[in-house]
Amino acid sequence: MIDSYASSDDAAVAIAGARAGADVVRSMYGQRLSRIDKGAGDFATAVDVEAEKTILGVIRAARPDDAVLGEEGGQQGAADAVRQWLVDPLCGTLNYAVGNMLVAVNVALRDGAAAVADPFSGEVFFTDGETAWVRRDGADDVLLTPTPATRLVDVNLDPPFPSAPGFRAVDLLAHPGFVARFRPRVVSTTLALAWVAAGKRAAYVTDGGDLSRSVHFAAGIAVCRAAGCVVTGIDGAPIGEAGRGLLVAADDETHGLLMSMMRCRS
Repeated sequence: MIDSYASSDDAAVAIAGARAGADVVRSMYGQRLSRIDKGAGDFATAVDVEAEKTILGVIRAARPDDAVLGEEGGQQGAADAVRQWLVDPLCGTLNYAVGNMLVAVNVALRDGAAAVADPFSGEVFFTDGETAWVRRDGADDVLLTPTPATRLVDVNLDPPFPSAPGFRAVDLLAHPGFVARFRPRVVSTTLALAWVAAGKRAAYVTDGGDLSRSVHFAAGIAVCRAAGCVVTGIDGAPIGEAGRGLLVAADDETHGLLMSMMRCRS
């Protein structure tokens, strides 16, 4: 089956990899899992490792000359390769380890195609680098259409907090303008980004450094950009090497409102 991906386009490879990883995540759900300590309170499980191996098998079969950066396995192939895949086999490991299904599988070709798979809903959010869709089992692909109509904003409260005290996500949640206009949701998985692209969320906010080439965020960022979302750092600047976190909004108005609230707290 893996060999059949060899002639596929990059989007098909990203989808195949994400779905293969999602199959592993779903099949091992509910098992008693030992934790592999990664320091600073972070950890992996056998599911993370097995899902990444499966995804890498798909990529290697289809794109044997490409480099890969995996969350668990690190860099494979030349670090300065023109084509590099970014793989997070289980985004939301803590959720998964305690029996929460709010997780995602992320596969992205740097500056190209990407896919975010939800192992439990069966949805795959993907882009060819230009347009973004969602694929559901047994249904036609649907074009992703961002909208702020839900007024729901996902905010990542996970440490570290590199922009404190200038920016604290918890301060945003207490801003009177925020509670008057939006309703907060607190998550820690790439699904939050895909939901902005799909119109299920109005925006997503997280602190951090340059997230543009992060295995955790690259796939979600690619899907959001292709869907037409507004994507910047929390300082309003383009994301990149000097970036600060991430603010993804369904439209310019929502982005502007959130930026004004965050600047007010700076």
